[in-house]
Amino acid sequence: MLQMTCRLTPDRVCTLLERLREATPLVQCLTNTVVTNFTANVLLAIGAAPAMVDVPTEADPFARIASGMLINLGTPHEEQRTGMVEAAQAAGEAGTPWVLDPVAVGVLPARTALAADLLHYAPTAIRANASEIIALAGLGEGGRGVDAVDTAESALEAAGRLAQQHGAVVAISGATDLIIDGTDIIRLSNGHPYLTKVTGGGCALGAVTAAFLSLDDDRLAATAAATAVYTVAAEIAADGAGGPGSFAVAFLDALATLDADAILSRVAIS
Repeated sequence: MLQMTCRLTPDRVCTLLERLREATPLVQCLTNTVVTNFTANVLLAIGAAPAMVDVPTEADPFARIASGMLINLGTPHEEQRTGMVEAAQAAGEAGTPWVLDPVAVGVLPARTALAADLLHYAPTAIRANASEIIALAGLGEGGRGVDAVDTAESALEAAGRLAQQHGAVVAISGATDLIIDGTDIIRLSNGHPYLTKVTGGGCALGAVTAAFLSLDDDRLAATAAATAVYTVAAEIAADGAGGPGSFAVAFLDALATLDADAILSRVAIS
């Protein structure tokens, strides 16, 4: 049975964000073509350094020097699929923490097979919506394309199975985000619906998670802290936004200027 945990406190979120800005972690992103620019800008805004290195023969050596790595299956063309497997294997050998975002698994065959292969290389964290988590665990058929048709709470069994079988922290996105490691669970209730109206709003969080995982050996706390920072910034950005367009710009500004006072006054951890 999953237990509520106090492994993440508001103060720890603040500390990890400060450490990230001091360390400027180098994050390798093997991600989809739709979100590359937004993901890079999110990493720069928060204080990390993006590197979109997904070419075979380059993906391997870069994974060995990166601070963290994201593999996102949004648009997995053949060459990129080769680079992803190469990078995942190299990250495992080098001890580089990496995040798997299994976009639209279950409903599309090429990425579903690729995701199954990548699980053999033991991702540090898996970040996805509820339907993707259920499909990745072999307990369902996936959602409506990239959209979830299941609730985060309904994916807990699947997330627990993935965590136990592959040793990964699993982050399930939703109105309340759930982060589990097979034993403990953290719930985070920040964010704003505008995140779902901006291309890359979910995908970029995988890259931010990779950055945070490079900072702390407590992978559950690091993964949850990434989500906390990201969703608190989204709330701040939405306060002054007139819609998704202005929100996207304000969100980058909020990530860049987020401070301890804002985190301590807003973050909702349970």
